[in-house]
Amino acid sequence: MNPNWSGLDIGILGPACAAGLIVLSTHVPLGRRVLSRGIIFIDLAIAQIAGLGVILAQYVGIDEASWGVQVAAALAALAGAALLAWTDRRWPEYQEPLIGTLFVLAATGGLLLLANNPQGGEHLKDLLVGQILWVSYGQLVPALLLSVALLAFLGWRRGRLDGVLFYGLFALAITASVQLVGVYLVFASLIVPALATAGMQGRAQLVAAYSIGALGYASGLVLSAVLDLPSGALIVWTLVGCALLAQAVPAVRRSHPAHSVG
Repeated sequence: MNPNWSGLDIGILGPACAAGLIVLSTHVPLGRRVLSRGIIFIDLAIAQIAGLGVILAQYVGIDEASWGVQVAAALAALAGAALLAWTDRRWPEYQEPLIGTLFVLAATGGLLLLANNPQGGEHLKDLLVGQILWVSYGQLVPALLLSVALLAFLGWRRGRLDGVLFYGLFALAITASVQLVGVYLVFASLIVPALATAGMQGRAQLVAAYSIGALGYASGLVLSAVLDLPSGALIVWTLVGCALLAQAVPAVRRSHPAHSVG
């Protein structure tokens, strides 16, 4: 595989890096809460439900570039979040398998809606791995505004989120990110930095998690441009690579439960 250094175009990589930072801005603090609650796959389920909303909107003829698709994705994600908030109150011991069931229903629902679409495979691929290299600064403005609002709300609540508030905030964050980076990167952005810094607390944890996420996105984008490989899939790998390398940092290693003795 011959490197293609001409692929390092700031006009393409700049918006893509900005998209990654916007996604990380909300997913890093939310990831810590997801790990503490033990509902690891909630983001996959909500992201898939938001994606189902996108597919459904296109299925009924709404233009994919219109606000109607954004609204459909948000409504679908909020409906899924409301359902999970209800099941969390009623059957908390079964929440994880219920989340998995909802994910499978949303995923297969999308397949059924795309069954007779000649471009269905391409739509499904875009939903899963995203098209981060092709986002524009204009596309980032709504996601940026929503992320700022969500972070302000998190700060106002001082991180205290329960029940409907947690699931609703989560759904809105996922809706903004899944159409930018795809389902797989949504999951990786939420879980990998949080998992790599498990055991750390406060500002140190946030700094370490944001650093892992930013380095993972930047290195993945550069490598995908140079090697001409799918950016979304490669960023997942570089995020995990950066998370593993972070374990060599003494402050991260000392605090991580995986490295504790006995």
